[in-house]
Amino acid sequence: MSVTPRLSFEFFPPQTLDAAFRLWETVQVLAPLRPDFVSVTYGAGGTTRRLTHEAVGTIGRSYGLNVAAHLTCVDATRTETLAIAQAYAQEGVTEIVALRGDAPKGNARFAPHPDGFASSVDLVAALAATGKFKIRVAAYPERHPDAADSRADVLWLKRKIDAGATSAITQFFFEAETFLRFRDACAAEGIAAPVIPGILPITGWDGAKRFAARCGARIPPRLNDAFETARRDGREALLALTQCTALCSRLIGEGVEDLHFYTLNRPHLTRDVCHALGVTAPATLEKVA
Repeated sequence: MSVTPRLSFEFFPPQTLDAAFRLWETVQVLAPLRPDFVSVTYGAGGTTRRLTHEAVGTIGRSYGLNVAAHLTCVDATRTETLAIAQAYAQEGVTEIVALRGDAPKGNARFAPHPDGFASSVDLVAALAATGKFKIRVAAYPERHPDAADSRADVLWLKRKIDAGATSAITQFFFEAETFLRFRDACAAEGIAAPVIPGILPITGWDGAKRFAARCGARIPPRLNDAFETARRDGREALLALTQCTALCSRLIGEGVEDLHFYTLNRPHLTRDVCHALGVTAPATLEKVA
């Protein structure tokens, strides 16, 4: 490749012992690739808030990685949310991924806490006012379920950037043109902050389809046919590597300099794609003392 992309990886915090082992294996496999940053999610409705905090601290201390903590507006007052941010700052965390968050389980739509932040724009503005964080936000190259149309997504992203966000990470997509059109639309609205494409390595086609249905990502019929055929032929893993590498290569060829991988705490396909893109590193990484 003529350009070596900057990488970042998303992890989620473990809720069981087996999941904890999987997270630490994921970090150990991917840390040698020297990512620009890694992020750690909340569960739906902010249900893993404490686990997220613990994972952020451990990854930062033990592996020396730049960790961006997810922070949402769900089921918390403004005071509680900013206290969490302050606790991150005290631990040396300098980046936050600021999100509205999904509705808590059992709720059809997001409803702000009576004393909480009403939207991601409000959360970004409050975090920016502290002067303590680089703030990343979400972006939607395909229409968010709550948006009136695709332009509304772009305008909402602009509001978040204007409120103090410094970059955006997109929801995943299956075709490079989806991101490229969105990038052009952002530029047309005057968004100059980096918009980083979110990449989902397909470790299981059925799971990828479920994720796509929840977030509104369009599944190209040809891709569905290819995975169904590959599964019958026992070539699903090979197709997954080829598909993800080709998608990333096309983006890099169109000037994309950063790639953010949704790892689902399954690191090996992500690592293999990065190797195929020319990003390599020693197989192991010693922990920070």
